[in-house]
Amino acid sequence: MKSIEQPQPAAISPHRIRPETRPGFVHLKVASLEKQRLFYQQVIGLELNWQSEVSAGLGVAGRDLVRLTQISNGKRVRGVTGLYHFAILFPGRRELARAVARLFALRYPNYPTDHIMTKTTYLDDPEGNNIELYCESPEDGIFTFRDGELFARRADGTPSDGREPLDLEALFAHLNQDDRLHDPVPPETRIGHFHLYVSSLEETRRFYHDLLGFDDMGTARRFRMGTVSAGGYHHHIGYNTWQGEGAPPPPPDALGLLYIAFDLPEQTALNEIAVRLEHAGVPHERREDGLFLRDPSQNGVLFRVQEG
Repeated sequence: MKSIEQPQPAAISPHRIRPETRPGFVHLKVASLEKQRLFYQQVIGLELNWQSEVSAGLGVAGRDLVRLTQISNGKRVRGVTGLYHFAILFPGRRELARAVARLFALRYPNYPTDHIMTKTTYLDDPEGNNIELYCESPEDGIFTFRDGELFARRADGTPSDGREPLDLEALFAHLNQDDRLHDPVPPETRIGHFHLYVSSLEETRRFYHDLLGFDDMGTARRFRMGTVSAGGYHHHIGYNTWQGEGAPPPPPDALGLLYIAFDLPEQTALNEIAVRLEHAGVPHERREDGLFLRDPSQNGVLFRVQEG
């Protein structure tokens, strides 16, 4: 049987971030905690882990995947850096099929897409934050970067643009009669990646690859997009300049991204990042919940030691 080609890092940093590093959760600023909480419970299928007067954490098996904090007089701001989307990764096609079928049962608008090596649908939450729901399908082919361009090819060797309509009939064939569409998502579900609006591809690559040690998984300059990851995954962070080169950061009262969070395997891994930041003179903050900093586009990033 012919082996399927998989994405490979374009470059590995000499102080590579621990390969076990994984996305933890996304923290969003919202206008209505109640409406957003209900959406993530009833439409996405996350469980409420905790709630205070202005904040809540939702996820699976006690792990937060999405945190929400209500702010006063918040507004949507366009043309700035921030969150393009965050992606929830399901353990397989059956679990993704159940999530997509739930959306169809609720008549919630979504956009099923076949990225060849992943199966996906996209949707917006009630306040306009874009969400990707996906599962891995590397056996179907590859979607990666080659010679500075996006490159996609099916397992049978035929070309693809990597953004085809998803075959819903084939996806829903993975469902069983006893699948309950409105049950919470399975406990293996996690955040797969984040995709950020940034002001500069080069500065962003230097920050996440050269400084923090993520693998450079490639850049498509004409598409104005790049990716990095830990451990050679196809991408844990996507970044683009689709809001324009030099796009400014959002004002403090903007709705949307507060920060993204990554889980490190142990305390020494967190200390290694802190030492590199100190040597580079990059501002950062040691907080009770981890190490907080901002990338060159002022997107907030939290590194913490993995819970449990």
